Amino acid sequence: MESKKVILIGSFDTKGTEFEFVKDTLERLGIETYLVDIGVLNTPQIQPDIPSSEVAKLAGTTLEVLRQDNDRGKAVSAMAEGVAKVMEQLIHKGIVAGVIGMGGTAGTTVGASAMKVVPIGIPKLLVSTVASGNTRPYVGVKDVTMMYSVIDIAGINKLSSRILSNAAYAMAGMVKGIYSESIEQDDKITIGMTMFGVTTPCVTKVREILEEQGYDILVFHATGTGGLAMEELIDGGFIKAVADITTTELADELVGGIFTAGPTRLEAAGKAGIPQVVSVGALDMVNFGTPDSVPVQFKNRKFYQHNPTTTLMRTTTDENRKLGEIIAIKLNQAIIPPIVIFPKGGVSLIDQEGQAFEGVEQREVLYSTLKENLRPDIPFIETEKDINDESVAELIASKLLSSLRETVK
Repeated sequence: MESKKVILIGSFDTKGTEFEFVKDTLERLGIETYLVDIGVLNTPQIQPDIPSSEVAKLAGTTLEVLRQDNDRGKAVSAMAEGVAKVMEQLIHKGIVAGVIGMGGTAGTTVGASAMKVVPIGIPKLLVSTVASGNTRPYVGVKDVTMMYSVIDIAGINKLSSRILSNAAYAMAGMVKGIYSESIEQDDKITIGMTMFGVTTPCVTKVREILEEQGYDILVFHATGTGGLAMEELIDGGFIKAVADITTTELADELVGGIFTAGPTRLEAAGKAGIPQVVSVGALDMVNFGTPDSVPVQFKNRKFYQHNPTTTLMRTTTDENRKLGEIIAIKLNQAIIPPIVIFPKGGVSLIDQEGQAFEGVEQREVLYSTLKENLRPDIPFIETEKDINDESVAELIASKLLSSLRETVK
C-alpha cells in the first residue's frame, strides 16, 4: 500500500509557485505530498501527479473543449465534478492523509468539492480569499478549516509566505497528530443526539445517563447543518445509535424556516438499521432571523423573540398534522423499529402551560396523526409530562439503552 500523503489541489497554471511553496514546506516537515492540477488555461508551472486533463476526463469532457467554450463557470463546474471523483479514487486507495486547497472563489469552490467526499476526521484546509464571508457553501457539514488569505493568492511575498507557511504548519500538525501514539483510541459506542435551547434540560439529562453507562455522546445543534452533520456520520457508520430528541428541523423544511436540514432528515438511522429513539422536540416552532426577515405571508402568525437575531414562529394545527404524517412516513421505512416517545405536556420549554407557545390543540393533532400513521410494530410511548421533565429524559435513555443491548453487539 502506498504511504499516506497530503493532497494539494489547485490551478497549477496560475498558482503553481504558491503551491510549490506549500509543497516544499510540507516536505521539509517530513510530510509527503501529492499534487492534483485543476488548471484549464495554460501549461502547469509545476509537475502534477494527476494532470488537469485527467480531472476533465472524469467530468466527461476535455481541456480542449473547456478552452474552446471559453466559459469560466462551465470550466469551474466541470473541474469541481472531476476533482471529486479523483478524490474518491484516492480515498479508496487509502493514501489521503489530508487535503489542502487554495485560491479565490473558483479555487475555493473546486477545493471544497473535493473535500466534501473526504471522510470527517481527515484534515481539510482551504486557504481562501473568501474565508472571511459566508463559508457555509464551502464547508457544508464537513470539518473543513478555512484560512483567510488576506491578500490574493498571487505570488510569494513577505505576507503571503507567512500565511502559506502557517497553512503548511497547520496541516503538518494535524496530520502528525492523527498518527501519533498520544491519541487514545477507545471502543466506546458513539451515540448521536439532537438539541435546541428549548430542549436542553432533556438532552442534558439523557446525555448524562448515557455517559454514565460508558457511551460516547455527540450532541448536534438542530440548526439544519447540525442535523445534516449527524446524518452524514450515521451514513458513514460513525454513529451507532440515535436519541433524536429535537426534530424541529422538519418544521423548518415544511414551512420554510432557516434551519431546515433538507427533505431526507430523519431517514439515515432507519436506513442504517441502528437503534433510535425519536421524539418531537421543538416542533412547536419555525425559525427565522431578525423580525424583519420573516416573510410577509406570516405577518399574522404568533411569534416569540428568542434573541435579537432569532425569531420563532408557532406552528399551526395544520402544520402539526402534516408533520405527524411526515415523521410517520420516514420512520415507517426503518429497517428495525424505532421507538417514539411523545410528551403530551409540551414539546419545548415554551410549549407548556402558561408559556408563549402553549398549544394543546396543536400537540393533540401531532400526537393523533403520528400515532395513527406509524406502522404497528413501532413502539409509541406517551407520557403526560413535558419533554423537559426529568422523567421523560429517563424514559428516553432507558429505551435507547434497552434497544442498544438488543441490537448492538
